[in-house]
Amino acid sequence: MSDERENLTYELFGTAIREMAQTIADDGYEPDIILSIARGGLFVAGGLGYAMDVKNLHVMNVEFYTGVGTTLDMPVMLPPVPNVVDLSNKKVLVADDVADTGKTLKLVHDFCSEHVAEVRSAVIYEKPQSLIKCEYVWKHTDRWINFPWSVLPPVVDRPDQVRDA
Repeated sequence: MSDERENLTYELFGTAIREMAQTIADDGYEPDIILSIARGGLFVAGGLGYAMDVKNLHVMNVEFYTGVGTTLDMPVMLPPVPNVVDLSNKKVLVADDVADTGKTLKLVHDFCSEHVAEVRSAVIYEKPQSLIKCEYVWKHTDRWINFPWSVLPPVVDRPDQVRDA
């Protein structure tokens, strides 16, 4: 991985979301549900939901990163886990901020694939080593990414919480 960093600003994030939404629309994919992977995917799902006029948004909490460059052995779904009945026979767009290792996206994709009509993924950034190759990617990079929502430390100190990367 390069020592240089990608720096995503809120303004550039807005551009990325609109361009990705247009790509998805141009592809003819009309999701019934956008399933965000919390936490970074919440921003992506919300933006895509507005840009694509999809109001049916769901959240899946997955823990994987425990710090900068440190992860659990495998990603873990945290409660509440979405009810598969809500996803049944739907076209689902899984939204996240980055496909780094791809392990988180694979977990969510595998969870959905047996129950939905179709599942596709959209991310702002995809790295070359990702296990999942997303259908919709705004930019490919091998750099560490500074996201506008996580580059500054929290305003509240919560020592009981593990810090994200």
